[in-house]
Amino acid sequence: MSTWERMLRWEERHRTVVDAIGAALLALVLIPLTIIPLGITGDSPSVWSVLLIAPLAWRRTRPVASAATIYAVALGHLLLTSFPVLVADVTVLLALYSVTVHGVVWGHRVAMGSAVLGGLVLTAKLYDSDPPAAVFAGVFVITAALAAWAFGLVRRSRRERIEALVDRAERLEKERDQQGVIATAAERARIAREMHDIVAHSLSVVIAQADGGRYAAQSDPDAASRALATIAETGRAALTDMRRLLGVLRTEPDGRLRTAADGPGVLPAATTPQPGEADLGALVEQVRASGAHVSLVRMGTPRMLPPGVGLALYRVTQESLTNVLKHAGPGPRVTVVVQWLPDAVHLDVSDDGRGASADSDGLGQGLRGMQERAAMFGGSVTAGPRAGGGFRVRAELPIPPGSPVAQDEPERAGTVPTTPIAPITPTTDHHPASDTSQEHQR
Repeated sequence: MSTWERMLRWEERHRTVVDAIGAALLALVLIPLTIIPLGITGDSPSVWSVLLIAPLAWRRTRPVASAATIYAVALGHLLLTSFPVLVADVTVLLALYSVTVHGVVWGHRVAMGSAVLGGLVLTAKLYDSDPPAAVFAGVFVITAALAAWAFGLVRRSRRERIEALVDRAERLEKERDQQGVIATAAERARIAREMHDIVAHSLSVVIAQADGGRYAAQSDPDAASRALATIAETGRAALTDMRRLLGVLRTEPDGRLRTAADGPGVLPAATTPQPGEADLGALVEQVRASGAHVSLVRMGTPRMLPPGVGLALYRVTQESLTNVLKHAGPGPRVTVVVQWLPDAVHLDVSDDGRGASADSDGLGQGLRGMQERAAMFGGSVTAGPRAGGGFRVRAELPIPPGSPVAQDEPERAGTVPTTPIAPITPTTDHHPASDTSQEHQR
């Protein structure tokens, strides 16, 4: 900030002091100029001059009161004294300018009208002694008042424009800060959902495989080896997802994202795409390997989904199957139905497990995360126990108009057939699910 800007800010904060000093300096100049040309003895011109100049001390803090006082004093000496015009009457123009710039709208309008009226009164008082001089004096006073009023209006317009720009800048700054807070909260919620989906699903599979491997270790060592292999594969996949998610949050001091060239343990710049509807088959296979009898049914003509909608569909399915592993009990049968409609895709995940009798510690965030994901794209998620046992999750996500048909599925005319792609494949081995007393709610 420059010295001039600091001086202007100080002057704005101390208006009364600055105006009082200015009025005192003006008095030192105008009072002698008032007394000497008139050649009048006595204190009357000096007193009237002081009364005219003193209200200028609050011309910006109380502009209407200052102008009213100066106008009253000017009218008083015009009507009550033998010297109708004083050099100090120039304060009338200063008061008019000040009330126009700093006062209310009605204040400067009334002040301008009063100045015109004062010019007419001056003309009437001087008319008897010298009519031409009286008319000239009246015209001069009114013209000077109009000029001061015009300059005041220009200055007022500029001040209001500057204040409007400053106010707009402040509001934009506050809006920027608010948008930053909102974006931060949204990003935290998104990361929390991703962390929950990655950790909860992976740990559920690991726990289920560990329990199944423990029970099968004595009778079928090969099953235990397969369980350990699944645990290792699931753990590596979860670790990769965690690194990818956390790597996005790591930035260098200059603001750029970290890459593999920045050191070990950092993700490469190239990342794999987020999962989508096409990855549901692999997800079902992974859950089926954990002991649940899962089938995937696709109905209708698959469409190309935006990445966000496809990810939401995948995560809702993943969370629903994770809840099956947590709460449904040993060996549940699960059906995942994906139904394609012209304007939406419906997801139905139902099982025949414990349903309403499943234990819960009340700490889970899975259902809330699914509902938040669907709501981001104008969809909805409902979940609850089924009549007769089991649990069902239903989700509906809208499809943008004009979405093309998926490339791996040719368009089919006529009615929409039912096309199961993964039949129910019960296994002879018993793989109990994890202990539900240690799991979160759905």
